[in-house]
Amino acid sequence: MTSQPTSQARSSQRRTELAGFLRSRRARITPEDVGMPPGLRRRTPGLRREEVAQLAGVGVTWYTWLEQGRPINASVQVLDAVARVLRLDATEREHLYRLAGIPFVREPVSDVEIVGEEILGVLATLDPLPAAVYNARYDVQATNATYRTLWPMTSLVERWERNVLYKLFTIPDCCSTFVNAREELPWMVAQVRRSYGRHVGEPAWESFVELLVKESPLFAQIWASGDVAAPGRRVKIFRHIEIGTVNLTSMSLSIDGMPEHRIVVYTPVAEEDALRIERLRAIDDPMVGCEFHARHLSEILADRTNGKSETPSAYFADASRSLTRGATGN
Repeated sequence: MTSQPTSQARSSQRRTELAGFLRSRRARITPEDVGMPPGLRRRTPGLRREEVAQLAGVGVTWYTWLEQGRPINASVQVLDAVARVLRLDATEREHLYRLAGIPFVREPVSDVEIVGEEILGVLATLDPLPAAVYNARYDVQATNATYRTLWPMTSLVERWERNVLYKLFTIPDCCSTFVNAREELPWMVAQVRRSYGRHVGEPAWESFVELLVKESPLFAQIWASGDVAAPGRRVKIFRHIEIGTVNLTSMSLSIDGMPEHRIVVYTPVAEEDALRIERLRAIDDPMVGCEFHARHLSEILADRTNGKSETPSAYFADASRSLTRGATGN
């Protein structure tokens, strides 16, 4: 029976892998790629360590230690700078953060960087059926036009907030569009719990669970149940202030080359559901929110342009206060 590696041994192995990864990425970037003169007598291909440090705005000694696998701390901002210099794509950046033990990649990346042009084309072809790409945590990675019409806030907030569970568990009940949430939320959490089993101890996953447990007593209660489930066909019921209730059947489709990602397609249950979606698509400036707090989408976009945007948590906290004042007559 073989013994499991200790936490210290795993940390050391991760740092060794990080060092090798950085060296390999540095070797593929030439001075010409970053606007520097080629210089003379280069013993190895690619940039020198001091050149990466200079371009990233970090100390040469610090970067050297990072590449040597020494136990040093790396901040989000510093890793962002290194990733830009080394021209890491979305997958490589995620790998860099995981090896460095950083929970979140704060810098937004575009949908095409995450899923690629081909998958975006598939989503567009599925239109007018709402469709999105989710990862195993229900992060919204990419969407098509009808999905964004039904749930516009998924493309307006910071990328780290584009998570279905985060939204469903942190907004007040009045502003939720999910009619049968009581039946569906435990099943969705059970899916995430099943995937979590493959990622126990990973900073991004642990931070995600910790955030939701802190923000939502209901999530904490469901999570504590320990239930697990696999993705499958479900009927989800949504409501919209301008078109009423829409019944949709969700179906998950796996994606070759993107483990733990899936395309979820929402099909109208009846003809009247499809007609309601078409009505919504025809509205130039739809309302967003519940009957107490609905605003035109153009107003929300204008606020963001003028620097008045708030995080969803702040917005809905204010909405809850407004609802309380209305109920008490104050």
